[in-house]
Amino acid sequence: MGGVSEDVPLLDDLMPWSVGGLRLGRDWVAAPDPAALRTRWAALTGSEGAEQERLFRPSRSRRPGAGAAALPGQRSAATARFADAPGPCPDPVRVLREPFDEQWLLPDQRLIDAARPELWRVRDEHQLFLALTPDPLVTAHLPIGRLGRIRPLHRRPGGAEPNLAPSLLALLGARHGCRVSPEDVLGWILAAGRPGPRGYEVPLAADPERWRAGLELGHRLLGVQLRGARGGEPPRLPGGRRPYVRSAVAGWPRELAYDAENETLSLGSGTVSPVPAGAWEYEAQGVQVLPAWFAARTAHRGEGADGLAALGPAEWPQSWTSELLALVTTLALLAELAPERAAFEAGPGLSVDALRTAGVLPPPTWARHPASVLDHQEEGPGGQFALL
Repeated sequence: MGGVSEDVPLLDDLMPWSVGGLRLGRDWVAAPDPAALRTRWAALTGSEGAEQERLFRPSRSRRPGAGAAALPGQRSAATARFADAPGPCPDPVRVLREPFDEQWLLPDQRLIDAARPELWRVRDEHQLFLALTPDPLVTAHLPIGRLGRIRPLHRRPGGAEPNLAPSLLALLGARHGCRVSPEDVLGWILAAGRPGPRGYEVPLAADPERWRAGLELGHRLLGVQLRGARGGEPPRLPGGRRPYVRSAVAGWPRELAYDAENETLSLGSGTVSPVPAGAWEYEAQGVQVLPAWFAARTAHRGEGADGLAALGPAEWPQSWTSELLALVTTLALLAELAPERAAFEAGPGLSVDALRTAGVLPPPTWARHPASVLDHQEEGPGGQFALL
């Protein structure tokens, strides 16, 4: 993209508040199958002493003999020492564990090394999260694992107070003669943002026509990435290009294979087609998404799996095949949009100096920290009130 220089604003300044990614500390607390998590919980709580310690896999941050505060929004979570009173199994919640890999997590802070409560406080049906992989990735689910720093779109629950430099929306609206929403800025970032030597750079178009063109592309990218979340329509490929199950997956597939000539994806005896080459070859963080997705679902059956991580479904769940079809669609559409995104030019942009003059940059210090969002006292370890 032309024009990227020190006069281009950075994502770090346009979305000032970011939080380090969740650090699990033990793989078994997350899984592609929620039933497996309940099975693992039952096995852990049914053990005692040294066996429970072994299954738990303690770290410096978490061990069975310690309590922890309840996660915000998880009011039924126990806070006593896990070894003494684990409580009932918490309902698994949907998370994004790797790029485009939606899994499930046991939302119990006693099990998670760094759960990032500040993200849980603003997690609701209005929230979106932005991560860099290094391309920008937007999800309605809480990102965990190796997805880098997480930027919520809103600083407060209910979609209140955008996590944007103050006055940015007003400036863009006045410049382009239209109302600009936080989702518009998020879409623009998807279309126009690029990695640069100073960080992730987001040129802001000065021309209304270029702004509208970027928004149109950005909202298409956003719709595909959200995959029907927040009440949206799930993305679809045109008729005749939609992937279907040609033969059902039986038993347990040992490998995932791709036939480029016939555009067919094979999972053991099961087959799905048509699967465009762009979907099969799609990469994030230097890794092919589809093989990584399959590997995550067969990890509990691998030679290296032991302890609680080895507990998982004995047969391939039908729901995973449905998830695979949706994932193929998402990756195929993103692959189709990739050339258009690569060619998009923001044109002459609003300079950093202009943004400073307008009071947009630099963002105030408070904008880089979480907002105070408590509407109730949170329960800390052992039932004490949390100190915040």
